[in-house]
Amino acid sequence: MHAVVKSGGKEYRISKGDIIRVEKLGGKVGDQVTFKDVLVVFHEDQVEFGTPHLTNAVVTAEIVQQTKGRKVLTYKMKRRKNYRRFKGHRQNYTYLKVNEVSLA
Repeated sequence: MHAVVKSGGKEYRISKGDIIRVEKLGGKVGDQVTFKDVLVVFHEDQVEFGTPHLTNAVVTAEIVQQTKGRKVLTYKMKRRKNYRRFKGHRQNYTYLKVNEVSLA
């Protein structure tokens, strides 16, 4: 059984046992997370679509790791004006292991 869930403004196609990286969710390692924003569920030969969400579908996952991504550097400059700005950013991510995709 596969499902498409929405988290952090992005959509992820997941199934049981998958490990996915999403934008940071609150919680500690080992905590359970439930997704109620399930958009589509693929079950054997059937496909169920939500409008926009399925009310009877729930995906549960466990937080495996809280980490940061690699550093992204930005540089701004205006020629002949002695204007230079250098900035770095590291995005926070949460790794989740999908435990169950259920359609009640």
